[in-house]
Amino acid sequence: MERKPVTSSNIASIGYDENSSTLEIEFLNNTIYQYFDVPHQIYQGIMSADSQGQYLAQNIKGTYRYSKI
Repeated sequence: MERKPVTSSNIASIGYDENSSTLEIEFLNNTIYQYFDVPHQIYQGIMSADSQGQYLAQNIKGTYRYSKI
């Protein structure tokens, strides 16, 4: 999955696969998490958020299944 670099104090890059509705987030500590069954509008939301970390905490964590890869 291709990820796009973002300017964040915690997140390095964010990617999204429309076919599987999978959101992939690479953190600055080099860990990568995939979040499953994420609607495209959530991906658009995190990419346009003033703070991707805050958006992640408020709208994604605890809502979608995830796996560390």
